[in-house]
Parts: sequence; structure tokens; C-alpha cells
Amino acid sequence: MPCDPLSAASDQPVAATPMGGDRDGAAAPPAVVEEVLLLRIALDQDLVGEVRTRFRYAAAAPHEVRLTFHLGRPDEADWVLSRDLLRDGLEALSGQGDVKLWPASCPCHGATLHLALESPHGSALLEAPRPQVRAWLERTYAVVPDGGAAELLPSDEELAELLAGG
Repeated sequence: MPCDPLSAASDQPVAATPMGGDRDGAAAPPAVVEEVLLLRIALDQDLVGEVRTRFRYAAAAPHEVRLTFHLGRPDEADWVLSRDLLRDGLEALSGQGDVKLWPASCPCHGATLHLALESPHGSALLEAPRPQVRAWLERTYAVVPDGGAAELLPSDEELAELLAGG
């Protein structure tokens, strides 16, 4: 069986696929920001488990965040959600339908972020450490600032050229 890619807890954020340096020789922020967090998951009314979850942001897809839930099997469950939805969920109830997020606080776990996920295969209620999610999200904004995603999209001229087959 292959090595479990999420077997070790992530004490430090993982930066992959660096974009290189600019003309001044300074290193640019990484194009990908990843971190593995341990989330609590409600398994039934009285049972709570834990699931290692990779939070991944790539500048190439500036509006989305990918959460990979490692369930201890070869297959992993991926959910893609909006970076803005995650940001808003840290402050208030956010989302509708399949994904809902909201902040919470309790004496035993402190500040948390609740994630309610629904799919045709079932539903899950997860709890993430809000300060760690916020810190990770702030690192994504260092890669692509809020509102800066439009700069990464092709210009009208580039789109016209692509559509013309050139």
C-alpha cells in the first residue's frame, strides 16, 4: 500500500510550485498554498471522529479552494468551494444548498468553523480550528489579493486570439 500522504500533521504550511523570482531577484509568493489540518467530524449523535484534511489553493484557479478529506483509504473525497465562501464563513453563516459554513465557539475547542456538506452519497458536519483556517486563508491572499484574481484571467485580446485559433 502506498505511503499515506497525509500521515504527518502539518505544523508548517506547505508551499509548492514556486513561481520564481521577479526582476529584483526577490522570491515571489508560492503559486500553491497547502496545509493539512485535523478536523473533527460528527459520525452520529454521540460519536465524533477526526479526519485529516488538506486545504489547497492554487493561483491558477484563483476563485476556488480544494478540501481533500483523507479517509484512510486509497480514495480521497475532494470538495471544491469558493475562496470567498470560506472567507465569509469565518465571520457569519455563509453558503446554501450543498455547502454551509459558520463560525462557532465552545469552551472545549475554542473558536471553530463548522462545515456542513451534503451530497447524494450522504452528509457530513465538520469542525475546523478557525484561527488555523484564517491563517491559511490569509496566506492565499498573499498569493492572489482579494480582487486580484481578475489580473490572472486572459485579456479580451488574448481571448479573441484563442477563439480565432491563434
